[in-house]
Amino acid sequence: MAPSAMTRWTTSLSEAQPVPYWLDDPGRPHPEPALTRAESCDLLVVGGGYSGLWTALLAKERDPGREVVLLEGREAGWAASGRNGGFCAASLTHGLANGLTRWPDEIGKLEELGARNLDAIEEAVTRYGLDCDFERTGEIDVATEPHQAEELREWYEELRGRGLADGVEFLDAAAVRDQVDSPTFLAGLYDRRGVAMLHPAKLAWGLKRACLRLGVRVYEHTPALELKAHGAGMGVRTPYGSVRARRVALATNIFPNLVRRVRSYTVPVYDYALMTEPLTADQLASVGWKNRQGLGDSANQFHYFRLSSDNRILWGGYDAIYPYGGRMRAEYDDRPETYAKLAGHFFTCFPQLEGVRFTHAWGGAIDTCSRFSAFFGTAHRGRVAYAAGYTGLGVGATRFGADVMLDLLAGERTERTELEMVRRKPLPFPPEPFAWTGIALTKWSLARADAHGGRRNLWLRAMDRLGLGFDS
Repeated sequence: MAPSAMTRWTTSLSEAQPVPYWLDDPGRPHPEPALTRAESCDLLVVGGGYSGLWTALLAKERDPGREVVLLEGREAGWAASGRNGGFCAASLTHGLANGLTRWPDEIGKLEELGARNLDAIEEAVTRYGLDCDFERTGEIDVATEPHQAEELREWYEELRGRGLADGVEFLDAAAVRDQVDSPTFLAGLYDRRGVAMLHPAKLAWGLKRACLRLGVRVYEHTPALELKAHGAGMGVRTPYGSVRARRVALATNIFPNLVRRVRSYTVPVYDYALMTEPLTADQLASVGWKNRQGLGDSANQFHYFRLSSDNRILWGGYDAIYPYGGRMRAEYDDRPETYAKLAGHFFTCFPQLEGVRFTHAWGGAIDTCSRFSAFFGTAHRGRVAYAAGYTGLGVGATRFGADVMLDLLAGERTERTELEMVRRKPLPFPPEPFAWTGIALTKWSLARADAHGGRRNLWLRAMDRLGLGFDS
């Protein structure tokens, strides 16, 4: 990259605020008061992101008389639920390819359940008046290298052969550039119904309001510090109070699970994004983007990008940063060297937008597991359930995970709890320094594959044989 180009592109970041665009909203709701007394309830939900909010909401829908308490350590939606790209996918398996590799015998059921789950989210948006800019516009996977274009065509033909291509269309270079115009686009695979775009923080805030209207008692700035058996139920200690509950749903995802044995199944991987200023009518016309789909490129180190309701472009991905030891720190949410890299990639994709400036730049931790899709379980003789490991595709799948946790806590055999995906766990991550070494070697190998026509080296082929899913 020429120094002059780098200077031009980094200049676009000069006024970018290091805060998530979605959370930088004057309409952001005030937090609920912290818990300062002893509480009791039928169901305690720990975590105020999508996973916990859907669990509390669905619990009240199933049984309006059930007493539900939700604890959130900061504010509802402040972490991954307010920092993601706003891609709400039907897939429960981090994409169909990952699902086919891991659960080929039940992929039809998983796809059906995922489609029903996305329909239910759309219905809830309407029923509860969730003002979250929900648009079911679909998503295009784009190829930016010749080998990726060929792989997309082959994958489309495989989907057709398996009867899984309903609503999916292969786009050649002219067709994909007719949808969104970039000189880097060589082909695309358009899923017209399987993904919705939304404002992620507004979804979380809307879910919180819906929970409160249904009678859920929500306490923010109330971290759960300790979980112990208490008679026939469970007890949770907080800084200023405590909660006794018959059942507990743990929805803390990447934050340390109150069931310690669950912690080795996830690691934090930091992801970063930029948001542009609103595009002018001429700038938007130069890109096309008539149908407002989400997009993602097909590289191993991939970008995701979409339009906001006011025609900004969110541009994220590529760098995935694992901190040694899995440490989570606030300073990791801001990474200027990644922002500079992303800005360069943005203007390479859309050279017609040179001169556009970025207003926000931010990062956050993804709860990554080795199979790249959620896992589930129970503890304390079925009185506690947990779900985690959504690996960056939890905007939609967390609602499904909430249903799974409620099924498990009820001791019910359902079409969800019978799934192999629900019954089996991923491989845990090894202790340090092995985790850091393995992840670093995988990242290097993925970058090398992108630079060499997609050819996977010995390390990646070994990971494939172990079922570790690092091709996503």
